[in-house]
Amino acid sequence: MQVDFYHLGHAPIAAVLPRIAERVTGSGARLLVVADDAALLERLDRDLWAYAADAFLPHGRTGQGGEAHQPVLLSTTLDPLNAARNVALVDGRWRAEALDYDRSFHFFDDESIEPARAAWRSLNDVAGLERRFWRQDEDGRWTRVA
Repeated sequence: MQVDFYHLGHAPIAAVLPRIAERVTGSGARLLVVADDAALLERLDRDLWAYAADAFLPHGRTGQGGEAHQPVLLSTTLDPLNAARNVALVDGRWRAEALDYDRSFHFFDDESIEPARAAWRSLNDVAGLERRFWRQDEDGRWTRVA
């Protein structure tokens, strides 16, 4: 089990999520993208279609049908209707159910840094868990800081 904490500093989630999704799906795996905010998921849905002129990232949203066939599924729940073993929490809120997945990506910004720190500490004693903390520099590159 691996949990990656991503502190969004210079790019919004809409700019970061497509690259993570490409890596996950490029390995043949599936990704569940979770947020409580349906409007955020709607924006991400649009952004995933248009993030690059030369790329295509198939995805869908729960409630639109065909969920089981989606390599990337956007949802308000942690129910992996697409059989994903990877989950991206994109609204800054940690959910303990993310530990049910093989790999979790927890994205947060400056406004949600304190809850992210609390989530990091809450995972101190979880057996078999590898945690990574990534911070974005001014050039948009990611540096592992823990």
